Amino acid sequence: MEKLKVGIIGCGSIVPKHLKAVVENSDKMELAALCDTIPEKMDMAQAEYIKSDGTCQGRIKKYTDYRKLLEDPEIHIVTVATISGIRPKIALDALDAGKHVILEKPMALSTKEADEIIKKSEEKGLKVSVCHQLRFLPYMMKLKEEVDLGAFGKLVHASASMRWNRSDAYYSSAPWRGTWEYDGGAFMNQAIHVIDLLLWLMGEPERVYAETGTFLKKIEAEDAGAAVIRFKNGAVGIVEASVCVYPENLEETLGIFGENGTVLIGGKALNKIEVWNVKGKMPYEPKEIPTNLHMLLYEDMADAVVNDRQPLVNAREGKRAVELVLSIYKSSLTGKPVDMPLGDFSTKDMLGGKM
Repeated sequence: MEKLKVGIIGCGSIVPKHLKAVVENSDKMELAALCDTIPEKMDMAQAEYIKSDGTCQGRIKKYTDYRKLLEDPEIHIVTVATISGIRPKIALDALDAGKHVILEKPMALSTKEADEIIKKSEEKGLKVSVCHQLRFLPYMMKLKEEVDLGAFGKLVHASASMRWNRSDAYYSSAPWRGTWEYDGGAFMNQAIHVIDLLLWLMGEPERVYAETGTFLKKIEAEDAGAAVIRFKNGAVGIVEASVCVYPENLEETLGIFGENGTVLIGGKALNKIEVWNVKGKMPYEPKEIPTNLHMLLYEDMADAVVNDRQPLVNAREGKRAVELVLSIYKSSLTGKPVDMPLGDFSTKDMLGGKM
């Protein structure tokens, strides 16, 4: 079978993980093209890829205009790894060009743009995979299985905490960081991964109330906050996000609590099982933990394209975390609980402060 050809748009700090993911799936795919407005970034990405896969030298095309990349008939899958605010436009153009799309998180900064990506991908029969790669952690997959099988009994509550640090240098390194138009804050940029896991495990939210603030960082968006969620199954969720923790990243945790089970995943980045206690079952211990979860996401996408099925984190799944974060933002803006589904809302609606 012909290998799937991948084109990557955006060669920023996250691109090495995508390059490695392509290399580690070399039996299924290969890198065909790179795109960035800064040629030196493409050169660095190409060198990184060639270092890992020396067979490709001279065959990687480079574009400074993403629309030229989309015109390339050889490319099957387009990865969009640009800054968040311009990602939806590129994704929609890629779908119009007949390409399957891998989208870095968040897939959009508005519910409208997320819905447009969902609608277009489904109308055209194209696959979209959103980079919520933590779902592929073996203990997250096992936890999902236990919840779906009813091993926890009645779900009571859940907690998701991201207690990290982002320095002033991080935000000053690029003018888009921490802006409402192009990025969002601690919830949208960093905590969205654990929020995706929370929703995947607990189901649909019914109501959200949140308080956020910009306490220490010189940015437009929030640098810390907390939210309370009521789920449709009656359970309650608590989400905490901060990039103000002194002096460095402290922890990222996810806890699921039911009448017959307690599981707490912790560590600095959800990388350690703290508690695994499910009634009638042995504690779960993974045999090994993959070092590059993007590799599993790319593998899943390749299989979805070849076998015409939905990826694990398809466009509809990707929207869920975006919608919850936007609900948190709207609640903090209005000072009132927000009922779900949210309706039309964008990070840009946060400009100007309190209603």
